[in-house]
Amino acid sequence: MSHMMHRNLRQTPRVAVSALGMLVRDSEGRTYIDACSGAAVSSLGHGHPDILSAMHRQIDRNAYAHTAFFTTDVAEELADRLTAGAPEGLTEVYLVSGGSEAMETAMKLARQYFVETGQTQRTKFIARRQSYHGNTLGALAVGGNEWRRRHFAPLLIDVARVAPCYEYRDRLPDQTQDQYTNALLRELDEQIHAAGPHTIVAFVAEPVVGATGGAIPPTPGYFRGVRNLCDRYGILFIADEVMCGMGRTGTMYSIEQDGVSPDIITIGKGLGAGYQPIGAVLAQRALVDQLRKGSGAFQHGHTYIGHPVAAAAALAVQKVIERDDLLAAVRLRGEALRRMLQAEFGAHPNVGDIRGRGLLIALELVQERASKAPFDPARKLHASVRNKAMANGLMVYPMGGTIDGVRGDHILLAPPFIATDADLSEIVSRLSDSLAAALD
Repeated sequence: MSHMMHRNLRQTPRVAVSALGMLVRDSEGRTYIDACSGAAVSSLGHGHPDILSAMHRQIDRNAYAHTAFFTTDVAEELADRLTAGAPEGLTEVYLVSGGSEAMETAMKLARQYFVETGQTQRTKFIARRQSYHGNTLGALAVGGNEWRRRHFAPLLIDVARVAPCYEYRDRLPDQTQDQYTNALLRELDEQIHAAGPHTIVAFVAEPVVGATGGAIPPTPGYFRGVRNLCDRYGILFIADEVMCGMGRTGTMYSIEQDGVSPDIITIGKGLGAGYQPIGAVLAQRALVDQLRKGSGAFQHGHTYIGHPVAAAAALAVQKVIERDDLLAAVRLRGEALRRMLQAEFGAHPNVGDIRGRGLLIALELVQERASKAPFDPARKLHASVRNKAMANGLMVYPMGGTIDGVRGDHILLAPPFIATDADLSEIVSRLSDSLAAALD
């Protein structure tokens, strides 16, 4: 009997004993193609020698240094690299241990900024329905993933919400794309006024919605409009790139493709590519300078922030991505995967939408294409697809509640950046077999 509290308390998962490249092997000798990088984490695949070597070197040199006493060369170099390629003005880095921790940090930094500028009345956040920003209480409050929030709702701060930018479901038949985008921005403007512009700390959004909605990209001009509204009312814009950032969508920061610079960006997952737990917050210099001129301290901290071995792993990941031109590879492989998925599922009666950016792509499953009617939630089609895929030696990231937290199913694909065309072809083939078996 296992003494571990596993995610499913009624089942003990398979035991992973080794992993290399695209493959994970369990204790019974079965191998699985990692078509989702775990949870869009293992961007360089498993067992990459450069990352392992960098971690070993750092462990031999200095495995831990508490940031109340020391910084380290490796953390400083990582911060330099992260800011060198960041959107304009994002020059300050705070290293944490994961995505949820990054969101908590971002929320507290944003609030402290307004406290130190004398705007203590700013206490509210605005976010979107069908979003996910982490599992800690602050991040969970901002997120709009209803099934994750349900049990803990009495513990969560109130957050104003607007519609997600979910063109497949929400754009009306008689709306142009620009009209749809403008309607979303009007709703945000109205919500800002309803909440009180001078009471709002920040608007929070994922540039490409991850697991909750399934790789939903924004419409052109949406985030430029968001940036303009935030500027108009003195509200901060926090871009949550924990899943979609660090090259996953074909640029190091996903928001680059939308031509705007947020006030704060949160990153995680692909930052350390699974080799160590690490996340980070990037902030505009003006925000942090206000704290420097005021209290002189950010009132926040955790035991493992700036961990040198985690920083060494993340720095090595950054160097491999640059050396091997993997951002270009993500764009090319993403286009190839889209073509393969379109060829296999473009006319499938139960695949309503194929969407995403780079190597963050999802298929939304429907009972009927024309009406976009979802399957009965009780069927748990997404879970069935996952189980059939595992039986076929394929790891995918399905999710239910795509539409409203209850209805809808999608399958998220986020293969490692090192995937070849042959790998992608095998992924699509096994996914086709798995979906057929789940629908049978």
